[in-house]
Amino acid sequence: MPKGERLAIIGESGAGKSTLLHLLGGLDRADSGSVRYFGTQQIELSELNEQELSDFRNRHLGFVWQNPSLLPEFTALENVMMPLLIRGVAPDIAAGMARERLSEVGLKARAGHRAGELSGGEQQRVALARALVTNPKVLLADEPTGSLDYRTSESIFALLHEVHQAHALTSVFVTHNLSFAARCDRVLNLNKGTLHVQNSLSETDATRLNGGTYV
Repeated sequence: MPKGERLAIIGESGAGKSTLLHLLGGLDRADSGSVRYFGTQQIELSELNEQELSDFRNRHLGFVWQNPSLLPEFTALENVMMPLLIRGVAPDIAAGMARERLSEVGLKARAGHRAGELSGGEQQRVALARALVTNPKVLLADEPTGSLDYRTSESIFALLHEVHQAHALTSVFVTHNLSFAARCDRVLNLNKGTLHVQNSLSETDATRLNGGTYV
């Protein structure tokens, strides 16, 4: 996958899209094959022990899930700080970096609010800020707007593209939204365990591509 690419992965429900993303993110280990990062500085995930793998994820990868999974007892600011605190960054420095990311996603004024006080779209923006706060090289997003309404989804899609460019990311988006997929640089369709290049998309027939249902 070329550096700086925006790749969309589509496929029927149950095809294994989320599993593939977990493998790419080092959250699951493959039974065979390999997952390598960074070209000439090649890092093979299967060769890392659990601590090394955890450190690799913390320093190089950002994750956004359909469920933002914010810690309800903490504020938006504290949730965004968490990856940095895990890394051992001093709290005052972590707070400053977290505020910058919250401001970037348009939530500067909501930094002191807990998850239950935020809308679904705001929670997803906090999750994106959390993913970006460690300055990752790769962003992995699994159905990032799957639980949001159309208008909110569009704003999150736009924000994902903005941060992709602003942070010089390489991004992999698992999505059933073909309109969003069509805006990416390349689209792959996961079918029966194999990735196929998807050359064209019909935004008006998103639930029937290749006879499948995208839910």
